[in-house]
Amino acid sequence: MLIAIGTLLLSACGHKKTAANRVPPPPTVTTDTAPPTQSTTKAPTPPPAVETSKHQKPIYVETGLASWYGPPYHNRHGANGEVYDQNALTAAHRTLPMNSVVRVTNESTKHSVVVRVTDRGPFIEDRVIDLSLAAAKAVDVWRPGTATVKIEVLSAPAPIFEGGRWCVQIGAFQSRHDALKLKEKLEAHYQGAQVIEFTGPTGEWVRIRPEGDDKRKAQDVAANTHVKEGGVFLVRLD
Repeated sequence: MLIAIGTLLLSACGHKKTAANRVPPPPTVTTDTAPPTQSTTKAPTPPPAVETSKHQKPIYVETGLASWYGPPYHNRHGANGEVYDQNALTAAHRTLPMNSVVRVTNESTKHSVVVRVTDRGPFIEDRVIDLSLAAAKAVDVWRPGTATVKIEVLSAPAPIFEGGRWCVQIGAFQSRHDALKLKEKLEAHYQGAQVIEFTGPTGEWVRIRPEGDDKRKAQDVAANTHVKEGGVFLVRLD
């Protein structure tokens, strides 16, 4: 059981990338406690076929800021276990069930692309989806770096709002010392939770998995954890 506590006021030495044309890629969220993503020389895994109708009605819609990611994640394993291919039509999203099929429409140009969610991110607070390089080019996100898009979920392998396995990811920190201090504080306050610290391409990160990977408990952790820089992100594991 998680111990109920007041709001944690935790300082960190992270930083948030804001340059429009240099969008940092998301650190991968894996389903175990091993450090995320390792390089591989294997060829990209061919993605499952995505069959959709042009007039297919969405089961869920949201609007927000999209960015894109490519190197250094190209040819590395994504959160769903597949090798990420920046030239395939895929995306990273923090909370949609893995392998959901999503239509992304640029609100300005009205160009659309259908992608499959294969990774987790973006880990920047004002963004909702990270597109592969190919998908970003299809909807005019590649050159500007970001764009406001409409996200329409066409199919999902699991309920969007119920169930699932969840964690909270916190960072990025420039200092590993600060990340470890946060890890210690979280372990002291949330007995029964699993807390790890790891190094990602964008800095040092801390991840907390509440008992049972319960969504409500993860929401409580996210709501009661604050850092001066960086971000706190509720993330679905499955």
